[in-house]
Amino acid sequence: MRDAPLARAAATDCVDLDVKASALDTRLAGLGSVLVAYSGGVDSAFLAITAARVLGSRSLCVTADSPSYPDRHRELATSVARAFALRHEFIRTDELARPEYRANPANRCYYCKHELYTHLSTIARTRGIAAILDGSNADDRGDYRPGRQAAREFGVISPLDETNLTKAEIRLLAKRAGLPTWDEPASACLSSRIPYHSEVTDEKLRTIERAERALRELGFRVFRVRHHDTIARLEIARDEMPRALDPQVAETIDRELRALGYQHVAIDLRGYRLGSLNEALRLRRVE
Repeated sequence: MRDAPLARAAATDCVDLDVKASALDTRLAGLGSVLVAYSGGVDSAFLAITAARVLGSRSLCVTADSPSYPDRHRELATSVARAFALRHEFIRTDELARPEYRANPANRCYYCKHELYTHLSTIARTRGIAAILDGSNADDRGDYRPGRQAAREFGVISPLDETNLTKAEIRLLAKRAGLPTWDEPASACLSSRIPYHSEVTDEKLRTIERAERALRELGFRVFRVRHHDTIARLEIARDEMPRALDPQVAETIDRELRALGYQHVAIDLRGYRLGSLNEALRLRRVE
């Protein structure tokens, strides 16, 4: 995996990593029974398989299925759950029914997580499960994540963060645990591809999903399709960009995405960066 933080984590004291892993086990054991908010990403997947190892049948992972949840995530969540014999359920959430979510304000994620935790709290209460967990890690502290407010309101616990595990360390531990998706690129819900204050609609989400599927089928691994109405702005990892700029590949990308309804397909020369649409928020704060 071409990941500088991962390389640094691999070079750190293995004893320290083992201490953190042991602390995670102890924290989970102390909770007694848990419900893991399980998206299928590496963080929640590692948390889910660890909770299952520590707590057995007293661990349940639940995946929220909604229009903003990509099919690929659903497939990953299902395959990992089967491989590790997790107690796993899908529930249907409907954040798109909330006008405040569709309006896509800067705190859109708050409304999404509020919808999710409303459902998970009901499940935990009716089944006598002691705690709801999410996969937030130590690296998430410095990012803009309004969904954390909803987590606090519902008393959601973040054991990976509590034990000071970083994303790179989680990947290393996930690899050690045999998780096949340990190096899966970070991702997020499809709504995160739509600029703030531009309405979130099911049609936009489906178009974004099809566009990203087209890029994945062309062999690209780390990227986003940012949806600016009739413009698809592609953020592609720098080491993959030369291939995207190859005339034949570029022509194929342009053709595939235009077929989905985009009038213009642009490649962002700054490449892929996590949460790039938050840059506009930082600019507003400066002004």
